[in-house]
Amino acid sequence: MSKKNILFVFGTRPEVIKLAPVILELKKYPNKYNTIICNTEQQKELSNQTLSYFNLKADINLDCMRDNQSLADVQSRIINSLEHEVFDKYNVDATIVQGDTMTVLCGALTSFYRRIPIFHVEAGLRSYDIFEPFPEEVMRQMTSRVTALNFAPTEKNKNALLKEGINENSIFVTGNTVIDALFCLSDETMQSAKRFYEDKNIKIDDKLVLITVHRRENHGERIDRILDAIEYLVKKHPDHRFILPVHPNPNVKGKVYSKLERYNNVSLLEPLDYPNLVYLMKNAKLILTDSGGIQEEAPSFGCPTFVMRYETERQEGIDAGVSVLVGADYDKIVKLSEEILLKDKSKTRLKTQNPYGCGNSAKKIEEIINSYFG
Repeated sequence: MSKKNILFVFGTRPEVIKLAPVILELKKYPNKYNTIICNTEQQKELSNQTLSYFNLKADINLDCMRDNQSLADVQSRIINSLEHEVFDKYNVDATIVQGDTMTVLCGALTSFYRRIPIFHVEAGLRSYDIFEPFPEEVMRQMTSRVTALNFAPTEKNKNALLKEGINENSIFVTGNTVIDALFCLSDETMQSAKRFYEDKNIKIDDKLVLITVHRRENHGERIDRILDAIEYLVKKHPDHRFILPVHPNPNVKGKVYSKLERYNNVSLLEPLDYPNLVYLMKNAKLILTDSGGIQEEAPSFGCPTFVMRYETERQEGIDAGVSVLVGADYDKIVKLSEEILLKDKSKTRLKTQNPYGCGNSAKKIEEIINSYFG
């Protein structure tokens, strides 16, 4: 086949983590692919920081975010920037997007308007509640309608697409590329992560609790209940270290600091780069999160994970027993966390295989893309 110009469009740290293995795989074949990397900078610092960890750099940075802009403002700005700064200037043969962000939908729509095929990494995840997660559930479903190649992590994801009438010939079960990314971590990188916490005088031992909370649907009263539950656990278990990388969103940051800053066994950190976050997951006794990616990564380390959401598009982890939905339910968060915290870490490890893949997803994806053009 002739050499193809493959455009990668992303804007957030999770997208970088999950697309980096695919970019690196395609870069192994310079005679087949010319990769064009576009960062909308939906999460400017986090996305560029994570790119550098994979020794990658964006060819195009769009700087699309503004303070206090609405979802409609973000969408119009990203689409307009993609139209004029990317598609007007580059001859694109296919666009690759990942997941369910505003960048994903905008990348897919702009490509569709130009009749450029869209390849969707992590296709077919569904919660079937358009407001949980909001607005990501709708963005993911809309992207599926215009996608030429759907790279579904699991059979459940494939079946969801089939039920929606997506052509079976366009759906491929590949596993999740986030597992590939974990395998990119060298021993040297993990030692560097260990030194990161030593330099901050943060003790990492068998009594570590990792917490992340940032999702839009948890803003308001929900985050108040979540933080009340965390505060109870912090006071009840002073021998445990609670580490919370604080999201910069002012709807989150102010409340987190107001509630937890006073406690000696709480470490409130700036957003972490990828290796340092993985180091915490690897060593945590318990994870409390509303993140999507952590639900997929934590099972690789056998760490119990309580998902502070009422719906999840990652049902495989729930079905396998590696994670539990606790929502923003104060009583449930406290009760289930206590069951873990009152035991030795060795008694809480999960032995179930990670349901999201084994680390060869990027290779499968490249082979499918090659076949598509061939």
